[in-house]
Amino acid sequence: MGNTPTLMLDLLGSALAQPGLGWVTFITIVAGIVYGFAGFGAALIFMPVATIFWAPELAVAAFSVSALASLVTLVPRAWPQMDKPSVFTMILFSMLGAPLGIYLLRTSDVTHIRWAVLIVAAITLAALMSGWRQSLSSLCSTQAGVGAATGFVGGATGLLGPVMLLFQLSGTDTVTRVRANALVFLTLSSLLLLPSMAMQGILTTEAIVLGLVLLIPYGFGAKLGQAIFVPRFAVFYRNIAYAIIAAAILMGLPIWD
Repeated sequence: MGNTPTLMLDLLGSALAQPGLGWVTFITIVAGIVYGFAGFGAALIFMPVATIFWAPELAVAAFSVSALASLVTLVPRAWPQMDKPSVFTMILFSMLGAPLGIYLLRTSDVTHIRWAVLIVAAITLAALMSGWRQSLSSLCSTQAGVGAATGFVGGATGLLGPVMLLFQLSGTDTVTRVRANALVFLTLSSLLLLPSMAMQGILTTEAIVLGLVLLIPYGFGAKLGQAIFVPRFAVFYRNIAYAIIAAAILMGLPIWD
């Protein structure tokens, strides 16, 4: 017991010595702000930049831990506004798709994962900016398929948002409900990735400590983004999110290495 404070300090010191922590902390704040006002985009901004400095599995695990912040900053307001049956169905099936994605994350070449992150992010951004819509049914089976696909892609790349977000935008829900659905789904799904990560050995002590270090800047950014969000300017906020996501993708290109 007497060594516990020393051990904690050693773990914190190791986390603070991670390369690029300053940049990653800054991009975490930006990701939180965008997530707060747009309801999406946090991982699309965080992952391309974080994987410049950290191994993808470390970045994914740490970011999932930092999602704890959204439980108190964003989820309480979004909870009564969401479509609970749809969101819970997608969360359930995302948990089934995640283990295979996490397996690919931990067994694939780092460069391949980085390119996968960037390609998924770029395709998502292009679809969002183009106004792409694909009419999809709201049947439970469709929601289950979307959830499973989201879990798989999220487990492999840390990008839980793309599949679910494009599905949400294909419907007829209001901006407020789409935003609430995305906020609750992404937050809870990120947290529910943690047990699968732990079982496959990538939720390391280092990842947990880094996630807790990032939790405060992420929570601060999310709360700030939520505070400045004005529903009637939703298109403006969305365009800001697109620009920041595009910048993150360009920064994360491995060719700069």
